[in-house]
Amino acid sequence: MGSLSRLGWIAVLLAIIAGAGYFYGEWFLLRVPGWLRNPHVEANRPVVWSTGPEGANASQKRPPNIVVILADDLGFNDITFYGGGIAEGVVPTPNIDRIGKEGVNFLNGYAGNATCAPSRAAIMTGRYPTRFGFEFTPVPASFAKFVGHFQADEKIGEGTRYLAENEHDVPDMADQGIPANEVTIAKLLQQNGYHTIHFGKWHLGENPQFVPENRGFDESLGFYSGASKYLRDDDPDSVNSYQNFDPIDKFLWANLQYMVRFNGSKPFYPDRYMTDYLGEQAVKAIEANKNRPFFMYLAFNAPHTPLQALKADYDALSNISDHRLRVYGAMVRSLDRNVGRVLDALKAQGLEDNTLVIFTSDNGGANYIGLPKINQPYRGWKLTFFEGGIHTPYFMRWPGQIPAGISYERPVSHFDIFATAMGAANVPMPADRVMDGVNVIPYVTGAISSAPHDLLFWRSGQYKVVRSGDWKYQISEYQKKVWLFDLKSDRTEQRNVADANPDKVSELAGQLARHEASQVKPLWPTLLSAPVPIDRPLGTKSKPGEEFVYWDN
Repeated sequence: MGSLSRLGWIAVLLAIIAGAGYFYGEWFLLRVPGWLRNPHVEANRPVVWSTGPEGANASQKRPPNIVVILADDLGFNDITFYGGGIAEGVVPTPNIDRIGKEGVNFLNGYAGNATCAPSRAAIMTGRYPTRFGFEFTPVPASFAKFVGHFQADEKIGEGTRYLAENEHDVPDMADQGIPANEVTIAKLLQQNGYHTIHFGKWHLGENPQFVPENRGFDESLGFYSGASKYLRDDDPDSVNSYQNFDPIDKFLWANLQYMVRFNGSKPFYPDRYMTDYLGEQAVKAIEANKNRPFFMYLAFNAPHTPLQALKADYDALSNISDHRLRVYGAMVRSLDRNVGRVLDALKAQGLEDNTLVIFTSDNGGANYIGLPKINQPYRGWKLTFFEGGIHTPYFMRWPGQIPAGISYERPVSHFDIFATAMGAANVPMPADRVMDGVNVIPYVTGAISSAPHDLLFWRSGQYKVVRSGDWKYQISEYQKKVWLFDLKSDRTEQRNVADANPDKVSELAGQLARHEASQVKPLWPTLLSAPVPIDRPLGTKSKPGEEFVYWDN
């Protein structure tokens, strides 16, 4: 002890103080947003669903029910339909698989975007979200600032950049919503005799003019923000996995609440694991509406982070040794179970043959959970326009209208859900605006032989993509990087053939430019520009010369 000089001890003391300051500085920076923003959550209370007529009107032909089931960040390889699955198929997904087996599997089903909210905006409106400026996923500025300043240790490119100069032009997250003049799928069906119900995640605006019950939904049970916890942190039935290498995970654990609202009520606690709660309530809503046409938008937040499983599901997967993978697998197990509950409820109420069921995910699996195989065989993740980020499971089932066991190869997109629902309901499409989606049912049944789309586009800031036939062109303007892939011979995007095909690059760049001319500026500017490695998850070591893209949000 006496060997250290006075200056030495001072240096040690200063180092201790600095370390404590860094720790507590991050601790406070993480938690202050929740302290300022989060409302009080009340005790659980029963939900009473509006009921339809006591009996069906036998003299009228009833329009079909329409049920859209949306998973959150579900990877292409998270289900067993394609022969894979979590932990090489240890977590079967028979109920999700059943929709594809009993209807149509879209082999090239695409998300509207590579992040949550713009994809949801495409589903709700039937249009490219860039047509009305909903280009970026709503996040609080405190989240963007934290991720920008407390990024993972690895350095890729120039690292994550927080664009503080844009702060004054970004509205509060509650005001980041779909513009009021956009017509939603729920509103149009509501105006045409459907009872409309929303469950789960919204993420399309939180102030009154944006929330589900004011955008066409008669009833809404869920949460307005982009994520929710599945149980309370200290619940004995909860098994949690924390990704300390991920700033997003840190922020969510520190700030998310476990809560729902019913028709704009004050927040209250669900009475069970969130995925089970939403599934159970969806069954009750089906029972209440069995005698009238209904549209149900069931937007599960599973398996989005935070990774939080029900203990019973975790215990059922004891043959998975990796804790994080086991928690994640347990979450998917619960998701599949509750998809099955909904399908079984439709059958029990005699509604199966008169219900169009659509299942998909808002985008691909996220790299920041640290699991390497969730999007196999595709490269890329959520936050990228490589196939792993936008090529999602996409199924439709409607007995008697869609033959079972169809595999449809031509590309379709999330915005086709709107037009398909209107076609099924025999409701005219809006005539006062450009609609990007089409009713895909005549295509999959062979009534129309052409492709639903010659071109598909994606954009997030300076990162832009077009798919034209089997060609896919990506450009990251910030990196001055171009990728060209021939998906017919290289569906997993292994070979960039841009240099060998300059004429095709020029052609697709022209198509992209023409499309860009018809889109509008974002409603708010980006706060983050972050590099995302294409071939490895977060939490693993970077590799010399590895490919990455910059994602703007």
